Amino acid sequence: MATNRVRALFPSRLPAVGMIHLGPLPGSPRFGGDLDLVTEQAARDVKVLLEERVDALLVENFGDAPFYPDEVPGITVAAMSCVIDRLRRGAARMVPWGVNVLRNDARAALAIATTVDADFIRVNVLSGAVVTDQGVIQGRAHEVARLRAAWRPQIAILADVAVKHARSLGPRPLGDEIADLVARAGADGILITGERTGRPPSLERLTEARAALGRPNAKTPPLWIASGMGARELAATVPMAEGWIVGTSLKRGGAVEAPVDRARVRRLMQAARGLRAAAPGRGR
Repeated sequence: MATNRVRALFPSRLPAVGMIHLGPLPGSPRFGGDLDLVTEQAARDVKVLLEERVDALLVENFGDAPFYPDEVPGITVAAMSCVIDRLRRGAARMVPWGVNVLRNDARAALAIATTVDADFIRVNVLSGAVVTDQGVIQGRAHEVARLRAAWRPQIAILADVAVKHARSLGPRPLGDEIADLVARAGADGILITGERTGRPPSLERLTEARAALGRPNAKTPPLWIASGMGARELAATVPMAEGWIVGTSLKRGGAVEAPVDRARVRRLMQAARGLRAAAPGRGR
């Protein structure tokens, strides 16, 4: 078995990934008519996150609500590709980049990642079926795996289990869902969240997820927490979690639509580096 794609991107580290929430894009109800302004606002967040040494960036079309359930129009794919390409070209430091196309267009995310040379994608529902505020969403792992193989096999897939803002149509033990994501759906990493944006997963769910994946090793998918994390919350999640995706807590006043706050990012990364130094074999 080959080395896991996510672990290859983040060797021997406890990565902290910063979210880039794009403003409303062309075609969305709240688009203001100026894509350059959307890019400039995102670029300011990128600059702060990179200067404060986050380990990677994940870009999503957060401002496009209400979201399409599973297939966004071509204008969204074009706009995201344009903006992310501009952001990457203007970045002062090289880090892995990821793409998430809300609500669940993994094919679009793969297309964008392939075009802009990104490293990973996030998929909210890779397998199974869930009820969301967009209606019923079904995973399309069969398509995602084949498209990745055809377009860019090295792209890593980070898959949510029991994702926020959703309920499974057929509730099953969390461990069974994780087993299917890994063995049957092709997930390279597992993301666990709280029930809503900005809320952390419960200790019970985190413990259950860790037990399902077993002890971390070079070939198994890592477990990351993808909501509700701030500088004060990181320590309580180690060693169960092996990484974090952080968005809301890094914003000014903790408001998800506000700009990134440098002081908050600095505190988060100081906490992350301290945990790496204390974890054998994980320091940077």
